[in-house]
Amino acid sequence: MTDREPTPDPLLDPAAMRKQYRAAGLYEADCPAHPMDQFTGWFEDAARAALHGSLYEPNAMVVSTADAAGRPSSRTVLMKQFDTDGFVFYTNYGSRKARELAAGPYVSLLFPWHPIARQVIVTGVARRTGREETAAYFRTRPRGSRLGAWASAQSSVIGSRAELEAAYAELEARHPEDEEIPVPPHWGGFRIAPETVEFWQGRENRLHDRLRYTRRPDGTWTLERLSP
Repeated sequence: MTDREPTPDPLLDPAAMRKQYRAAGLYEADCPAHPMDQFTGWFEDAARAALHGSLYEPNAMVVSTADAAGRPSSRTVLMKQFDTDGFVFYTNYGSRKARELAAGPYVSLLFPWHPIARQVIVTGVARRTGREETAAYFRTRPRGSRLGAWASAQSSVIGSRAELEAAYAELEARHPEDEEIPVPPHWGGFRIAPETVEFWQGRENRLHDRLRYTRRPDGTWTLERLSP
């Protein structure tokens, strides 16, 4: 170590940060034929952990996209639905992620359930949800969130926080409490149809379990184990 290199604070040194995972294993014989059935069971476990305060927002997922030059970008969004057809989230269609998905629909999702030593990694293809489906979900959002969808031109540069708050205040004054707020034409959902779904379970000595489902052309799934 040179004189220019300060002694790292043990609390802040990433190289010294280690956690031994002692969770139960993940075995092929215990996995169902369809990955969404496996996801349902794990999501229930994550939701239960959240209920007990050990995990925050189990439906939070990292969405990764890429621009035309292949430069990636990632952000955390909230999954709002999942079924055998895939995973759904909502956004402004003018946002960076939506523009990138319009140009190239391939996407990766990551559910980072660190407190229970699990993660789920999905690769797939994004398609917009229908307007009726979007409207049905939009009506369930809190009033403030519906107004926010109108107030924010997501991913665009703004001059100040005050500018955003002024836009929200103007919309709030325009729409009384008992008035229905329409769905913005620039706002809606994406459904990610999975092509692969990997379930990662932390194990001791970094010998983690990684089981990956891959979709066949006929719609059925193969299951294989990956080395950690």
